[in-house]
Amino acid sequence: MTTRQIGWMLAAGVVLAFLFEMFGTVPAGYRGVVLQFGAPTGQVKEPGLYVVTPFVQHVAKVNVQIQAYQTQAIESASADLQDVHTGVTVNFQVDPLRVVQVYTNFRDEIVDRILRPNVQETVKAATAKFTAEQLITQRAAVKQLADTILAQRVEPFGLHVEATSITQFEFSPTFTQAIEAKVTAEQNALQAKNRLLQVEYEAKQKIAAAEGEAQALALRRAQLNPAILQLEAIQKWDGKLPQIMSSGGAVPFINVPLGGTKSQP
Repeated sequence: MTTRQIGWMLAAGVVLAFLFEMFGTVPAGYRGVVLQFGAPTGQVKEPGLYVVTPFVQHVAKVNVQIQAYQTQAIESASADLQDVHTGVTVNFQVDPLRVVQVYTNFRDEIVDRILRPNVQETVKAATAKFTAEQLITQRAAVKQLADTILAQRVEPFGLHVEATSITQFEFSPTFTQAIEAKVTAEQNALQAKNRLLQVEYEAKQKIAAAEGEAQALALRRAQLNPAILQLEAIQKWDGKLPQIMSSGGAVPFINVPLGGTKSQP
């Protein structure tokens, strides 16, 4: 290989290196922070192809999609001084309009320097507002309070909190046993109440049935009363006197005057 050929190869390599350093792409869901000699220039590249000055500038890519940060159990205390270990998952996003600020201040340490310490303080502040029993029965309210506190703490750093999820509450064995005993007692009381209601309902049914039978019996007795039977017969009479027939022929029924006429001598 001649010196000239080596020179051409070196020139081609330099050109390729310039082209490689000059062009690049920012993926969807990211923003590109332009750095010059390692320091942010304030310029931001949108997703797609970009051009920079070779060997002088390069682009740091910052994820602006919604990301999840999951904690291990965080130790804290409830309002009634019960020890509680809380697991939390936080969905967060770097503000696309403040990527330069976030990258300048935290580089790749967003979780370690912003989220982790602030999530821990948020959990401690939220759980301290509720008793241990309320942490279980009012979980939605605890989550809402944690959302509010955490958002106020991390917004100044350029992060948005999309949602905070409480994945677990763990209490001391003594408190857990006490809660289980209370639940069992409440269930037993509810069963006893249901049995009492059932007995009362059955008693009312028997009373209603007895009253119905008494009314039916009274009605049957009234229907068999001779006076009532005679009254019904009179009400059904059409005013015509019956004729009595004998085997030898018809014998007229004798009308007996009820009064007002005298017999002739």
